[in-house]
Amino acid sequence: MYKLVLFLLSAAFAMMLHASQLDQEMAVRTLFWAKRALNRAVHAAAQELDPAALSRGVPMLDEEAAERTARAYLQANLRLDGDLSPLGDSFLQSRVEVLAWEVIQGTESFPYTYRNEPLGFAVTLRRPGVIMAIRVEYPRLFRLLGPIRWDLKGAAELVEP
Repeated sequence: MYKLVLFLLSAAFAMMLHASQLDQEMAVRTLFWAKRALNRAVHAAAQELDPAALSRGVPMLDEEAAERTARAYLQANLRLDGDLSPLGDSFLQSRVEVLAWEVIQGTESFPYTYRNEPLGFAVTLRRPGVIMAIRVEYPRLFRLLGPIRWDLKGAAELVEP
């Protein structure tokens, strides 16, 4: 009888380990998914040139168009609504927060180093570009532990013509 109890306890322990491993793998997959979405968003936003400034020979970004594009890419890739809250078919369960948004224009002296001490983020741009940081929360599948939060950072600059 004691062997049956020991076997059941061992099986339960093995199942908990397997569930924990599965949860960790899903968390890492969510992290990579969110980071790719952020990278796509900043890259697309960094290509939003201001046509009036470009006609004068100054490579400047249209700040409003860049922000609209970045948000649209985040919404499409992470399945979010206009408020950056998850849609019904999104894997995320909480709102994505934008922690930092900067557009570095062609009027700066390059190379330009952007620093954000609270986020522990520094990047050097050689051309005008976009910098964005978001907070994503992984909801955890098995709820044994609390949610995991990541502060993801991305930067992109104009592609050289």
